[in-house]
Amino acid sequence: MKAKEANILSFKIIVNHSGAILTEMGGLPEDRLHEVFKGDELMLVRKIIRDAKPKLEKMHDYLERELTAFSTT
Repeated sequence: MKAKEANILSFKIIVNHSGAILTEMGGLPEDRLHEVFKGDELMLVRKIIRDAKPKLEKMHDYLERELTAFSTT
């Protein structure tokens, strides 16, 4: 049975069991997109990732810095 969903790009803000707040980025590696998507759909998904990933990485880095600064004060 073929999967009906694929996590192409994700961003999480997590509170772990000890109360620490973390950020996490994940998703399908770009070099494996062709295993799930074909043709125009593949081109669209690649464009979405190329547009969104730098923005999410920037947010991830920002939050990590803020959380580090907060935890050291």
